[in-house]
Amino acid sequence: MSANQPPSPPRPTLTIDGEQLEFAPGETIYEVAQRRRASIPTLCYDARLEPFGSCRLCAVEVEGSRTPVASCSTKAVAGMNVHTATPQLEEYRRTLLEMVVSENRQVEADPLSGSASQEFKGLVDRYEARTGRFAGARSGHSKTEDTNPFILRDYEQCISCYRCVRVCAEREGDHAINIANRGFHSQITTEFDQLLRDSSCTFCGQCVQTCPTGALADRKALRATSLPEPLEQTRTVCAYCGVGCSVEVLTKGERMVGIRPVMDGPANQGALCVKGQFAFDFVQHPDRLKTPLVRGDDGQLHPASWDEALDRAAQGFRQAFQRHGRHSIYAIASGRAPNEAAYLTQKFIRAGNGTHQIDNCSRA
Repeated sequence: MSANQPPSPPRPTLTIDGEQLEFAPGETIYEVAQRRRASIPTLCYDARLEPFGSCRLCAVEVEGSRTPVASCSTKAVAGMNVHTATPQLEEYRRTLLEMVVSENRQVEADPLSGSASQEFKGLVDRYEARTGRFAGARSGHSKTEDTNPFILRDYEQCISCYRCVRVCAEREGDHAINIANRGFHSQITTEFDQLLRDSSCTFCGQCVQTCPTGALADRKALRATSLPEPLEQTRTVCAYCGVGCSVEVLTKGERMVGIRPVMDGPANQGALCVKGQFAFDFVQHPDRLKTPLVRGDDGQLHPASWDEALDRAAQGFRQAFQRHGRHSIYAIASGRAPNEAAYLTQKFIRAGNGTHQIDNCSRA
């Protein structure tokens, strides 16, 4: 720091559960509490979205305030004294969850449904809210007629947190789904209640990965529900294009069963395109080649070693170059190949054969 530079002004502070914490202007109580790992429950909150404050589970007591306030949407103010888990708040949260449980067909959701699909179940178990104290009509109607291959719409599991609607609008800008009706009859729907494939939905899967109940679920991943092996996740990078989206590959045993976006991925921050999330069946397709094939004198393809196949390919390139010149050779790079492979492909065409005849399948 320069000798002439004035010192930075002290950051404002508030007190949460007896601990004094600094905060930056504009931060909410919930954001400050999360930094100290205070376990404030919420169902409508997604860090990537604007605060909504509809589930009211994140309500906290602020000294001087007549009623609890939603911590996700209330800005921190210097001098605040906040209590996040008083007996009254915990009983209030339990009652809210009991009421939500009473409207849904079930609490359980298969972990294959989506990234956030266990949030509701986790909170119900935490607060022991399966009491059956409330009973009555069930809300939501599943869209069994929507047979698209990617997204299951099981609205009997919907709790009207609207995270799906908000992520579609705020993160994707598609506005493919919205809220119809009011109160108990609220329903997530598309324009004119049409099927997803007839709407502006791009099947990015963002709604699936933010849903806390499995009401919107990954239909392709759920095909593996009956497989006995444990579900494992491996973080890697999507191989479809050069963006470098971070993904979690889901596997059971030796079988790949699904793909999810990584929420803190530096390139995608929880987003994926339809190919990155759902187009993985080629990995285990029965028609996929498992060994190189070369054409024999009988005109048929026969299994060969990699050395034999590469020698045959090199021979073909040499013959084409000698007979027809350098412009007889061109290449189309694969969008699924890594950057290193794309670099070597263009190097082979430009430096190896003296031509610029190279393109990429992503342009098609």
